[in-house]
Amino acid sequence: MMRAAVKTVAPRWNAPRRVRAVTTLRAPGLSRGRYAELNLAAHGGDDAGLVARNRELLQRSLQLPAPPLWLRQRHGAVVVDGAKVADAEPEADGCLTEAAGVVCAVLSADCLPVFLCRGDGSAVALLHAGWRGIAAGILEAGAAALGNGGNGAPLLAAFGPAIGADAFVVGDEVRAALTLADGGGDDGGAFRPAGDGRHHADLYALAAMRLRRLGVSVAPPPKWCTFRDESKFFSHRRDRQCGRMASLLWLRP
Repeated sequence: MMRAAVKTVAPRWNAPRRVRAVTTLRAPGLSRGRYAELNLAAHGGDDAGLVARNRELLQRSLQLPAPPLWLRQRHGAVVVDGAKVADAEPEADGCLTEAAGVVCAVLSADCLPVFLCRGDGSAVALLHAGWRGIAAGILEAGAAALGNGGNGAPLLAAFGPAIGADAFVVGDEVRAALTLADGGGDDGGAFRPAGDGRHHADLYALAAMRLRRLGVSVAPPPKWCTFRDESKFFSHRRDRQCGRMASLLWLRP
C-alpha cells in the first residue's frame, strides 16, 4: 500500500534557490500511540523498526539526495562538517556543509531549529537551539563556522517550529543563564513576567537578537508553536514522552 507523502513546513527567507530547508510535521507516518505518527527519533522508546521505516519514508517522499546525517544532540555548541565526519551519528548540535547532496538534520519537539546559509549559497548550517544550547553558544558556533569560509558572503538565518513564548514559562535560573551568557545586558524583550517569579521566554526573539548581534540577517520569526498545535507538532513540554520532528537543510547542485 502506498503511504501518503510526508508533509513539511518551510521557512520564509531570501535564501538562494539551491538551498533547501524544511521541517516535517507529525503526520502522516507509521508510529503509534504517544509517538504518532512520523517520529524520526531513534531514542525515546519508540519501536526501532517503525522509526527506521519512518526515516525511509522521509527520504523517499522528499526525494532526498542522501540519507540525513542524524546527530546525537546534547544541547551543546558543537558543529560538525557533514561532508567530513567519520561517525555515522556524531555527537553535536549543529551540522554544516559546503557540499551539494549532504543532508543536515536536527530533531526537535520544542527546541528551535535554526537554518543558516551564506548569501551566495556556497554553504549551509543547521542548528538545534534550545535554551541550553543558546546559553552554551550554539548560535555563535554555527555563524562562526559558516563565516570561516573566507568568501565574505553575508549570512542569512531563518527558524523552524519551536515552542511559543505563551507556552514556554521558565524560572529565574534560565533567564539568568541566558542574560549572563549575553554579558548581563539587555534581553531584547525576550522575557516577560509570568507571575511567581517566573518568565515567558521567547526562543525566536532570543535567537534573533543574538544572531543580529553577529551581523546575521534574520528572517521575521514564524508564528508556529509546537506546544499549542498538537495536530502538527510534537512537544516534549506538553507530552513529556513523545516523538520528534526533523528539520533538514541541504544544497542542490
